[in-house]
Amino acid sequence: MESPLAHVKTLAVRCPNWVGDIVMATPVFECLRRNLPQARIFGVLKGSAQKILRDSPWFDGFIDGNDKSWAGFQKMRSQLRQARPEAAILLTNSLRSALTLRFSGIGTLYGYRREWRAGLLAGGPAISRNGGRITPMPMIDYYLEICRWLGLEIPADPRPRLFYSNSVRRQAQTVLERHGIREGEFVVGLNPGASFGSSKCWPPEHFAELARLCQQNMGAKVILLSGPGEDDIVQAIIDRTTASVIDLRADKIDLEMLKPVVERCNLMITNDTGPRHYAVAFDVPVVVIMGPTDPRYTEANTDRTVVVRKDLECSPCHLKVCPRQHECMREIKPAEVFSAAETLLSVCA
Repeated sequence: MESPLAHVKTLAVRCPNWVGDIVMATPVFECLRRNLPQARIFGVLKGSAQKILRDSPWFDGFIDGNDKSWAGFQKMRSQLRQARPEAAILLTNSLRSALTLRFSGIGTLYGYRREWRAGLLAGGPAISRNGGRITPMPMIDYYLEICRWLGLEIPADPRPRLFYSNSVRRQAQTVLERHGIREGEFVVGLNPGASFGSSKCWPPEHFAELARLCQQNMGAKVILLSGPGEDDIVQAIIDRTTASVIDLRADKIDLEMLKPVVERCNLMITNDTGPRHYAVAFDVPVVVIMGPTDPRYTEANTDRTVVVRKDLECSPCHLKVCPRQHECMREIKPAEVFSAAETLLSVCA
């Protein structure tokens, strides 16, 4: 059966909002480009998040998808009307994202028929439920189900992929060299923040001890990676550790330069947050410290990933702030995480 997109000349793709979800959606972008080689494809996502996908081979351009404010919606609508897409795919789940695309002049929308928006869509898969509850599945597969519903050929190896330019690579190399990181040295990236909320964050004192273990037992150069609003977490780790850690806050590592920085790491240890998926995209061994989230949403391409978590009666709760004593994260000790990292490295060697 011919795909509904077979004759579409211009397509808009409303990308996910969270960093990790954008990375996990990259197999969809690859699928669309392979199946629609002649189409003009525009990614619709916030300006800051466009840096994640910059230099990729999938898009002909980007449109600012920050549609939560009236000014943002007006800007998005203006850009979409210039591009004049005949159809759009929604990788977001909200009713608002469907409404704003329809109000921007796109009459044909495809996506999951959920959140009271089925009447706005031309079609798409139904959400899988078990006993009324949504069935957890890896987000890569979740997004690709839309492509399957559209009759597109799915890539044989649907893995996350990211790209960056030589210019960005040189900028990152200059920053790392300025901090004393030389070719051949073993580098561990620690990512202690999480924009989702404090419930995903392992205690700073645990990261401080882990930094010491990595430096003392692996001879590693330890980099602290952080994003906006995470200064206090980073400073708390620096104040508590005896290791000589490399603090990149002053270097303003954005989502674009983060790509070569993560790829330079020999190992990443992180909360369950966006940079985790950067590591997967660049085949960097990664230890994920997971508390309130359900591991089934990210159980894909985990051949170089170890998840350390406590299976408590209250988890996974998916709450942004823990109403208890944060046992799901506090009970995971630095020695346990370090042991998981050693085991992972031995397997990946």
